[in-house]
Amino acid sequence: MIQPRTLKGFRDYLPAAMIPRERLMETARETFRSFGFAPIDTPTLEHLDVLTGKGSEETDRQLYSFTDNGGRPVGMRFDLTVPLARFAAQHIGTLGTPFKRYHIAPVWRGENPQAGRYREFYQCDFDTIGTESVLADIEAVTVIDSLLKAIGIDAFTISINNRVILSGLLESLGLADKTTAILRSLDKLGKIGLEKTAAEMVSAANITADQANQVLRLAELKSETESAGASGIFDRLPEIVNHNATAVAGIDRLREIYEGAIASGVSPDRLNIDVSIARGLDYYTGVIFETTLDELPSIGSICSGGRYDNLAGLYTKQHLPGIGASLGLDRLLAALETLDKLSTTNKPCPVMILYFDADHRDDYLKLATNLRRGGIGTEVYPEPKKLGQQLKYADASGFKYAIVAGGNEWQRGVVQVKNLAEKSSDEVAYRHDSADALITRLLA
Repeated sequence: MIQPRTLKGFRDYLPAAMIPRERLMETARETFRSFGFAPIDTPTLEHLDVLTGKGSEETDRQLYSFTDNGGRPVGMRFDLTVPLARFAAQHIGTLGTPFKRYHIAPVWRGENPQAGRYREFYQCDFDTIGTESVLADIEAVTVIDSLLKAIGIDAFTISINNRVILSGLLESLGLADKTTAILRSLDKLGKIGLEKTAAEMVSAANITADQANQVLRLAELKSETESAGASGIFDRLPEIVNHNATAVAGIDRLREIYEGAIASGVSPDRLNIDVSIARGLDYYTGVIFETTLDELPSIGSICSGGRYDNLAGLYTKQHLPGIGASLGLDRLLAALETLDKLSTTNKPCPVMILYFDADHRDDYLKLATNLRRGGIGTEVYPEPKKLGQQLKYADASGFKYAIVAGGNEWQRGVVQVKNLAEKSSDEVAYRHDSADALITRLLA
């Protein structure tokens, strides 16, 4: 016999894991739609040249690629942004600009599995294509804030930077041709610390220790301006970037985004101006975001993204700037589980109707239909077994209520509603032509 097993970095999702995942997806869809984002989908497989060289050397190494039956080199998407750029270049003539989309789908990376991170995982992306307006940048921050609050998370921090500031600083230091290597090293700052990041920059980008330290002054800025907050950071930045014109323009735009997000209702307490974050993907050109949970920052960013104004240029001559972010669904679920904030159940509906009187089979079916019409998910136990056995099943499966009705109850026009969590029971009036009292009770 074949031993049932899964590949390393891949996993099965039992109902107790899938139900909260689907609820998060539904919340994400509702949030994205409320801002005017429309759904799209793209293929799992892309031509290999569509994917390679777009993210980073690391994502190229992690890419699942092979030659298909037609002899074509193909790859499995490693994120949803690169396929979006190809999609926009191919369809923007039909869609028009600005085009706002969301996409919730699995992606694949052959990386080392860790807590909340697998080789197959879902991303929940939203993006705006075809505008460089700062309003689109502000909206991206607002969507992240609204999404996490809709999920029920209160303690989180959205860190914001603008890669234009970093580019201007490197330009002022004569290091513009080493931007990619330096930014990839800087992206490791949160994991390996200042000293090792400096050494990494010197080694990977072939720069001097003094140049590396000048770049890393950005990382020290927050602690130096802690008492003055964001305004102190904005005031100090021009000096740190040597008043470089490119960097100063990036600072002004970052200030606009920060102030616009607050005007949109985002609490200043949730916004963190961090000019040291870089994001590892090479295609980012402007504002970038990383969102962490205040109670579990060690799990890393659970919603990240940024502006990528040149990515679609790899597929079309039309200028199609973009801005967006991605919710890391599986990482967020792992964090909520760690924090004991994930309600789990094996059943997606709250009510189980117990079937123990075979003579009233059709009554149970009519009762279930009436409850579903009233907006209450309901399951009927499939066999007329002993009441205790059915109650045990309902309790173990995570139903909130069990409804009991035998010949006596049907004759009197009532049903028993058992609250399985509270171990309580009460009688509620019910007839097939008058289900309002029962529906009201179950929705209370």
